[in-house]
Amino acid sequence: MQMGKGKNIFREVLGWLLLILILVSGFIISQYENWSLLLTFLLVAEIVLVIIFINYFSKLQITISRIILGCLFVFSGFVKGIDPVGTQYRIEDYFIAFGTDWAIPFALPLSVILNATEFVLGILLLLNVNMRISAWLVLVMMSVFTLLTFNDATNNPIPDCGCFGDVLIISNWQTFYKNLVIDALLLIVFLTRKRIPGWFNYRLEWTLLAFAILGFVYFEIHNIRHLPAIDFMDWKVGKKMVNENPLPLKYYLKYRNKQTGQTKEYQSPDYPYNDSAWMANWEFVDQRVVDPNPHLHDLRAEDERGNDQTQAILENPGYQFMLISYDLSKANLKQMSRIRDFINYCNQAETSFVVITSSLPADVLIFKENHDLDTDFYFADDIILKTMIRSNPGLILMKNGVILSKWHFNDFPTAEEVKEVYPSFAQ
Repeated sequence: MQMGKGKNIFREVLGWLLLILILVSGFIISQYENWSLLLTFLLVAEIVLVIIFINYFSKLQITISRIILGCLFVFSGFVKGIDPVGTQYRIEDYFIAFGTDWAIPFALPLSVILNATEFVLGILLLLNVNMRISAWLVLVMMSVFTLLTFNDATNNPIPDCGCFGDVLIISNWQTFYKNLVIDALLLIVFLTRKRIPGWFNYRLEWTLLAFAILGFVYFEIHNIRHLPAIDFMDWKVGKKMVNENPLPLKYYLKYRNKQTGQTKEYQSPDYPYNDSAWMANWEFVDQRVVDPNPHLHDLRAEDERGNDQTQAILENPGYQFMLISYDLSKANLKQMSRIRDFINYCNQAETSFVVITSSLPADVLIFKENHDLDTDFYFADDIILKTMIRSNPGLILMKNGVILSKWHFNDFPTAEEVKEVYPSFAQ
């Protein structure tokens, strides 16, 4: 009797140790952005040990694994569902990398489906809904994700798979390691699924499933037709996009000794440039420039001659409107008459209004003439423009370097509506 009790305690302790090891390894992966033989061995070993000692896990340990797994799926699905267009861009990158450009039109519907599936599966895990089926569905999804992220880690077709949207960006190897940790938790739930009694009857389970799917898909569609409910990008409302009291650039000069070949680097002007003997023995090799100021964005807006106009636009002390369109040929033009009226109003009120696009200058000229737009156009990288606003076109209002507001093309304002919020506009 005593021996049987001791054996049960040993089994439960071993289950706890293995579960804790899995959870700790989930934090360890943050230290490994690249491949690590030791970490790979550890994570694979955890999966093997789970399979071997699956009967050692207690009901409480299985429940903890299920809840953690459900929270991860809900979180991942939710942060991507906030910004389905961002997930669309990631899927398009995969299509391009795999040479399946023909599938790009399906990227947005696929984004909605994948995000909703991930979120709903997380809800089913959290609410313990029909684990015999739910665990199978999660296993299928994680099998696909694990193989896909292994390919990402080894071949690097795209730099960021977007598994947590833009909330948490990790390397491809970290993403793969993260999925191995999730696989270990999943196996605890999957291999014990017949030991997990359900909480609800058949009809209530279907009701919960329907509400989760319909509610989340509606949430995603709303974020597509307007702007994301929460903006995780650099260009969020309220952020200052220019450095106040910027520090001067630091210049480092590298010199080489003509006799010995030795090289030394000096921060300008802290080098013996006024020592003629030193200057005779040392020759200039290279220079590097370090910007000590925080890096706030990657936007470089150029005019048609290639001159950088970014600073003039962003540091405008007055109201500065920017119409962003990463591709004019793909822009939704249903609000074009309102945009034209708004531009004309800004011109009369001497308020700056510019358009920033990645389209070619020749296409811009045709676009301006076709739509009779009296405003300046500037050119920037399409990836940067996509991060500025999830709308094509989208409107951004800034003043003195601070983002005051952003509008989706479905919510494009009139001048009167802007004046209601910003009374000093156009005064």
